[in-house]
Amino acid sequence: MISICVADNQPVVMQGINCFFKDHSEISINDTLFNLNDIDRSLKANNATILIIDIELEGLHSINSLKKIIQENPFTRILIYTCASEKLFGVTSLKAGAAGFISKNEPLPNLEKAILTVAEGRTMFSEFVHKSILSSARMHNDQQMYRKLSSREKEVLSYLINGKKNNEISELLNLNEKTISTYKLRLLNKLGVTNLIDLVNKAKALEIV
Repeated sequence: MISICVADNQPVVMQGINCFFKDHSEISINDTLFNLNDIDRSLKANNATILIIDIELEGLHSINSLKKIIQENPFTRILIYTCASEKLFGVTSLKAGAAGFISKNEPLPNLEKAILTVAEGRTMFSEFVHKSILSSARMHNDQQMYRKLSSREKEVLSYLINGKKNNEISELLNLNEKTISTYKLRLLNKLGVTNLIDLVNKAKALEIV
């Protein structure tokens, strides 16, 4: 049996969840809470499999509070169930360690599906959140690559971004034009692009310009 603890500000939400899961064959609601202060006591007393929590719960003022609950209760999975926007809080909730995020606008069978999914050890986030995480990881990797560029490579990149030709850069830096071509090739390889347009676009994405 999947043991559930529900922490929510709204009695009508509690009532709806309790009624829906009252005779469920796999899910049991063991406790209902109305503020952050009661969560630690309840989780330790009930050994809940999953904590369903509203990110706007009374006393939950920051994502750090959520992270603290997760760190102190490693055997309880956290499922966010809220009216708050997933676009605003989904990524930070996932990074904090939450196992899922579902809107209260969804029908209760979708909450049931989320509970069963999370109980199996999987996560329940929208495609938007997963894409945002991947995008953030790529950006971090790109920034790491940029930091590995030499001072001269960064200098050449800056001139390329500003539309300078190889011969113009060679004059400005007092270097052989062939040397500038070599630097340009290195930049393409290090930043993982194949042409000057993509190089400039990646530089803009990295906020180099």
